[in-house]
Amino acid sequence: MNNEVIITCAITGSGDSAHKSPHVPVTPEEIAASAVAAAKAGAAVAHVHVRNPETRGFSRDIKLYQEAAKLIRECGVDMILNITAGMGADFVPDEENPNVGGPGSDMISPAERVRHIELIKPDISTLDCGSMNYATTAYIATMDMLRETARRIQAAGVKPEIEVFELGHIWQAKQLMKEGLIDPDPMFQLCMGIPYGAEATTDNMVAMVNALPKGVNWGSFSIGKMQMPWAAQSVLLGGNIRVGLEDNIYLGKGHFATNEELVLNAREIVERMGARIMSPEEARIKLKLKK
Repeated sequence: MNNEVIITCAITGSGDSAHKSPHVPVTPEEIAASAVAAAKAGAAVAHVHVRNPETRGFSRDIKLYQEAAKLIRECGVDMILNITAGMGADFVPDEENPNVGGPGSDMISPAERVRHIELIKPDISTLDCGSMNYATTAYIATMDMLRETARRIQAAGVKPEIEVFELGHIWQAKQLMKEGLIDPDPMFQLCMGIPYGAEATTDNMVAMVNALPKGVNWGSFSIGKMQMPWAAQSVLLGGNIRVGLEDNIYLGKGHFATNEELVLNAREIVERMGARIMSPEEARIKLKLKK
């Protein structure tokens, strides 16, 4: 069991949740305010995507990332800034010519995927391993794409959070570590229950934990109704936890949650288990983040 737990709050994500819940933040100001509320509730890390303020859908606009990061950094509330680098990898084959992307595709180069990371230099950036079938699209991250992404994150002096969705992704991360593209003391995020990666079962989670390199810091999350049970299970197996509106918009049947409520609920679970949550300052030391 992990007795000192880091809580990450995934503030908004890139799915269609902003069209379902009134509490999903959209503008940089809303994202920063929600991150502040989550931090005050006990989250040490804010995991940030940005959204198009007009359509409420996902966005890769670097200016929106810069504005959200600026507001979070200047808010006066300590938190670790974790920005996604997982956008721009969606491919849907065109029906007439499968060699090219059809409607729903959003493919950019590895260099473009991390441009905002190189400019903003957050504490942490996600490194989303592996290609996979993702709901109705394919997520494309070949080994050479991952090599370039990891190399650029490393050169920027940013800590990668290695997001893995199945066992093969852990294997890829180990290879990147062997090649020196990921610095020592990496951190992993086990992403469970996302169609069509690893299903959210205890057996799958145990297998993934056992496959991790020895001694790494890791956390885990599952989406939807499994979010809170997964937090408890992650702590029991020795990991940290992630909650937030990116992964789940409810707290009880019919109750649209806020990020603050989700963090408070996760905090209560942790503390009732006899563990304690770590402050951002303590989490920085544990994760060996660069100052």
